[in-house]
Amino acid sequence: MYQPAHHRFEVGDPAALLAELAPRVPATLVTLAADGLRASILPMLFDAGDGEHGTLRGHLARPNPQWRDIDPAVEALAIFDGPDAYISPAFYEEKRRTGKVVPTWNYVTVLAHGTITLRPEPEWLLAHVRRLVDRHEAARTDPWSIDDAPDGYVETQIRAIVGLELRISRLEAKRKLTQNRSEADFEGTIAGLAAGSPREQALAAEMRRESPRRRDAG
Repeated sequence: MYQPAHHRFEVGDPAALLAELAPRVPATLVTLAADGLRASILPMLFDAGDGEHGTLRGHLARPNPQWRDIDPAVEALAIFDGPDAYISPAFYEEKRRTGKVVPTWNYVTVLAHGTITLRPEPEWLLAHVRRLVDRHEAARTDPWSIDDAPDGYVETQIRAIVGLELRISRLEAKRKLTQNRSEADFEGTIAGLAAGSPREQALAAEMRRESPRRRDAG
């Protein structure tokens, strides 16, 4: 992933950022097939303690040709994107001072590289789906459980999916959040985003978490 030489936005602990993003956003899984790249969006579970850099687990629908083309010897890529939004020069104090400003885009992302092992076993899939459901239902007032389904129903449904494990060999992360601009421009960007759409407000909240130490690093 590109990191500009004049100011680097990489994250000190990419695994910690992945552990934060994975429960909140789906992955874009990119793999290489004989006829080119394939991509699917899917939720994934991150197990930080399994392997040197951790393991991601997910599943694809059986009719999806992507899983059939996966080569266990070829690297795949799982992309997890956090909040992002357009940044207007109008947010900057520098616009009022000199006018020497241009637009940009702020974002948070993690790239997980690794090889994939397919897991079609019903026992593996049932345990995986249970973990996935429990993770997303935990915050609900009346959480749904796969045990709420009629006997045998979930077991029938998992025949329509194929599991996969991506053993992470390399992690890259980036939080591009206006750290390379002045404190006035940084605070102006937060104020501008906070008055915008829910998507922009989410990015403003992410920027508020950016420490002064990291902002001053540029």
